[in-house]
Amino acid sequence: MADIARKADAQWMGDLKHGKGNISTESGTVSNAQYSFGTRFENGTGTNPEELLAAAHAGCFTMQLCAILAGHGHDPQDVRTDATCEMVKDGPGFKVSTMRLKVRGKVGNIDQAEFEKHVAQAADSCPMSRVMKGNVEIVHEAVLE
Repeated sequence: MADIARKADAQWMGDLKHGKGNISTESGTVSNAQYSFGTRFENGTGTNPEELLAAAHAGCFTMQLCAILAGHGHDPQDVRTDATCEMVKDGPGFKVSTMRLKVRGKVGNIDQAEFEKHVAQAADSCPMSRVMKGNVEIVHEAVLE
């Protein structure tokens, strides 16, 4: 049995190119968010699975990094992670190939080298990074402000 379980659901109506769907989360924070071929493979209005994956990874990674920083006596005043989920054509479909994380931090009592060390630790221990490890290249950049 899982220690933690979170739920979401998706509905799709129609074929791939002309259909449409919606995505919701159990918490209700995301509720009937529209997605379609246009939002996934073009620049339509709505969301898509890769955008949601990037948001989940950015949130998880940032929390993990702040826990590591605080655990080492640093003051994580403002830490922000921009995540970009990249897909490439792979045989008959697409696959997520790379997740790019750009981390910016205002952190007390730390220098750039130490910040980069803790960013690398977060990349190894963040649950979202761990689920992708071996399947998706994770590239991180650390900027101490």
